[in-house]
Amino acid sequence: MTEHRITPATLDPEPKGPPPSYEEAKNRRQKVRAAGLDPNYWYPVEHDKNLLPGGVQEVKFWGESVALFRDTDGRLHAIEDRCAHRQLKLSIGVVKGDKLVCQYHGWEYNGCGELTAVTHDLFGKKMPTCKLREYPVKVRYGLIWMFFGDAERADSVPMPEIPELEGDRPWGCVPVDFTWKAHHSMIIDNVSDFSHEFLHRDYAPFTGAKLTSLETVGDEVRLTYDTKVGRGKISQHFIDNDNTDMNSMKLGYQYPYQWSNTDEKIKHFCFVLPVDERTTRAFFLFYFDSFIVPFTKVKIPRRLTKPFLKISNRLLVRPLLEQDGVAVEAEQAGYDKHWDEPIIDLNPAVSAFQAVTVRKWDEYLAREAAKREEKKLARIRRKEQTEASMESSGAAE
Repeated sequence: MTEHRITPATLDPEPKGPPPSYEEAKNRRQKVRAAGLDPNYWYPVEHDKNLLPGGVQEVKFWGESVALFRDTDGRLHAIEDRCAHRQLKLSIGVVKGDKLVCQYHGWEYNGCGELTAVTHDLFGKKMPTCKLREYPVKVRYGLIWMFFGDAERADSVPMPEIPELEGDRPWGCVPVDFTWKAHHSMIIDNVSDFSHEFLHRDYAPFTGAKLTSLETVGDEVRLTYDTKVGRGKISQHFIDNDNTDMNSMKLGYQYPYQWSNTDEKIKHFCFVLPVDERTTRAFFLFYFDSFIVPFTKVKIPRRLTKPFLKISNRLLVRPLLEQDGVAVEAEQAGYDKHWDEPIIDLNPAVSAFQAVTVRKWDEYLAREAAKREEKKLARIRRKEQTEASMESSGAAE
């Protein structure tokens, strides 16, 4: 008789494998953690000051690589990140005047993605006709923005409007950004779910949060918290608490952007750039009507606001948000391992954010499927027309 012994190896469950794809997902959390963002919106990709004339860099959106460059006259261009010759990334090339030059054989492309010069011997052949995809690009609020969707829609899709940062007396704002190894939905959940105040207990940006309103209107989730805002040991002394209601905050997930508003005096936007399924670059714009000199009622002159914010970002804002980065990266690692565990989200706002993201991704996928079907039918019609023409010509002969 064979003896069967139970060993630790026999007790181990079968490996679960990676999280399911969007098509394989069986519940809302699995869907949202696999969903992309609709490319038919404007997304920030870099600080304007970071790309100098003659500079080029790679930008990624959901795995799609784009070469962003600024010609020597200072104009911005964005084209498909590949040379049509040997498919090298053009972002490792160099800028020559208003052209982007491939590092390998020196093929030159203009800002429209057209091949304009092949500087080596053509071996008796005509210069190839090549056209790479071009991406609309703009500068606003100190950031470079790109439109990764259908270029013909770019002009009709509004960019985020932040009137406080425009005009003769703009509010103070110095954008900060982070690249985190986490899905974009985890970051949206994080910045609007105030139940994680324990994470920030040393900075106390918000405490005692209680959700008082929640509604979804179209593509926007709006919510309000009663919460003590900005009670940190240092930050509280720079806010005019006597003239600012620091006991509540409005927030919104205005797909695909997130914002907050404290008594029309302190506001912020969070813009996420989905680099790939597990990497997100997040841009934060905190902007303030004014600050006061600590322990006085004297307002800091607006011309000094930016220098003050640069110091504040380094000493307070970055360390605070870095805590969020550690948390969402740990959440991503945990989800990758435990994606089939029960969903235990207590804050209903999280479900509302995720529902909008999933719906918008479904809508995008449906539009793309319809476009593919339309192209397929167009090819069939052209083929039928060609065959009919050939038959007609044959009969005439």
